[in-house]
Formats: sequence, C-alpha cells, structure tokens
Amino acid sequence: MQTSSYSSSRILLPVRPWFIGFSLLVALLLNFLPTTTWHGVPDWLALLIVFWSVREPRRVGMGLAFVFGVAMDVADASLLGQHALAYVLAAYGGSSLSRRILWFPLGLQALQVLPLLLLVQLVQFSVRLLAGADSPGISYFLGPVFGTLLWPLLTFVLLLPQHQPVDRDANRPL
Repeated sequence: MQTSSYSSSRILLPVRPWFIGFSLLVALLLNFLPTTTWHGVPDWLALLIVFWSVREPRRVGMGLAFVFGVAMDVADASLLGQHALAYVLAAYGGSSLSRRILWFPLGLQALQVLPLLLLVQLVQFSVRLLAGADSPGISYFLGPVFGTLLWPLLTFVLLLPQHQPVDRDANRPL
C-alpha cells in the first residue's frame, strides 16, 4: 500500500511552459492590486520568479525576470529599472542556488529563500533612497517574511499539476 506523499522523493511530471507563464501573469496581476502598498504583503512576482528560477532554472531566468521587472516599473510608475534590477538579482540567486535549495525540506527551503526575497526589497529600498524618496521604515521588510512563510503552501500549489498519480498503472513504464 502506497501513501500519498508530496515529498521531494516523488517523480514529477515536466512542467508545462504555459503553466509557468500563467502563474507569472497571475503574480503580476496580484502585484497590480492596491494592496501592494500595505506593508507585509509579499511581492508576488518576486516570490514566483524565485520559485520558478529555483525549480526550473532553464526556463525562468534573468531575461524573463528583467521583462517582468520592467513591466512592474512601468505599472508602478517607479524609477525605471528598480524592479528589473531586483528581479534579475533574485533570478540569478535562485538559479545559482537551486540545487542547494532543493536539497532541503520545504521548511528549510523557505529559510534559504528568505535572503533572496530580502535582497529584492533591499535593492528596491536602496534605489528609492538614492532617487530621493522618503524611507518607508522597517515595516517595509515584512513582505519577504510573509513570502517566506507562504513558501511551503506556494510550493504545494504550484507543483500540484506535476504530481503523478500514486496508484501505478501496469501499462505505464514509470
């Protein structure tokens, strides 16, 4: 008898490119909501860029992060390149640390992702200060903490379409 398990030892189906694109577009739309000005709301697009650059570094990389970053800069009416630079650094960090991050269980993966999400906020914070904006305060850095707490749930939801059925079919080789 096999139990249903969503551990990293399960074989996953390949991710479909349209699913990655759809999830990134949903994250972009979530960033367009007026709740992004509230402190503590995670940067959904940064979270998904880190997630997909860790899970699929060959499909989601710095180029895609730059495109979505420029889209966020235009939509947010912020300094052009602010989000783009932060997202590119997050994608680079996620892809270069992907093998290390995936080695850990989900709870420890979240702790490995926290510095990447803090880096995104720190870069945006620094660019805003260099441009002469007022400091938003320390509560500005609550978003990455909540994003880190959402990492296990986000992983479960985004990997759900890739899980193979638990019961084996005699006609399938895997």
